[in-house]
Amino acid sequence: MARTCDKCGRGYYKALSRSHSNIKTIKRQHLNLQSKVVEGKRLRVCTSCIKTLAKVAA
Repeated sequence: MARTCDKCGRGYYKALSRSHSNIKTIKRQHLNLQSKVVEGKRLRVCTSCIKTLAKVAA
């Protein structure tokens, strides 16, 4: 299963890790995914989508 949000489709970001000698290494910054039941289906949703769902419900 891919590490993407099932609601908005966002994935990971590429970033650079710098060592003391300034050598760059590409690293991935993954989303904060949580499993949540939305409309009767269990989805892996990022936390920003969970906050948006709470705003729509209220």
